[in-house]
Amino acid sequence: MGSHVSPRDMFSDCKFFVMCTPNSFHNVSPFLVSQLISSTVGEVKDIKKLRSGDLLIQTATSLQSSTLATLTQLGTLPITTSLLKGLNFSRGVISQKELLSHSEMELVENFAAQKVCAARRINIRRDGILLPTQHVVLTFSTPQLPKSIKAGYLNCNVHLYVPNPLRCFKCQKYGHSQLGCRGTTPTCAKCASTDHETTTCEANSFKCVNVDGAHPAYSRTCPK
Repeated sequence: MGSHVSPRDMFSDCKFFVMCTPNSFHNVSPFLVSQLISSTVGEVKDIKKLRSGDLLIQTATSLQSSTLATLTQLGTLPITTSLLKGLNFSRGVISQKELLSHSEMELVENFAAQKVCAARRINIRRDGILLPTQHVVLTFSTPQLPKSIKAGYLNCNVHLYVPNPLRCFKCQKYGHSQLGCRGTTPTCAKCASTDHETTTCEANSFKCVNVDGAHPAYSRTCPK
């Protein structure tokens, strides 16, 4: 069984929080806000008001982070706080065949004490069947990615997770999605033809529209 970890412990390494109040902070005195935050959690590193009227707070200590994570009241103001994901989290990959039988939920539960807040197993499709692999993407509630993590008695190396580049399913180019595509004609991902879509392709050979190589645009061997 995994260890129970309170929100205070889970988010103690996080430094950036967004604080919201129902009517926003637009009409709340900045002097009052600063005084209330200082008296509640101490002197923080930085406070900025966002265009939305919410506050972006950068904490100075782990204790401040732990307190902010569970704060529901600032003076007489009801508030909610949330983490600014891009600055507080990191993602890494572990590869351990001994963990193949464990669900993503079980992994999160058992890794929670090591600041893991999410897990996603990487699956591959083979002959139309989705198969689980030993590779798991872990999300840590800390910006500093650990070099390793303990799975019971196992020591698992953690490698930086590099997601696949974004590919448009319409023109097959990289760097944008189908919704943001400026192309007017769909391109086949298998043979690079503009005469038909990928789902109806009957070509016997592959051609990548990005590099003219003998592979489909979605191939992991593509140098692009």
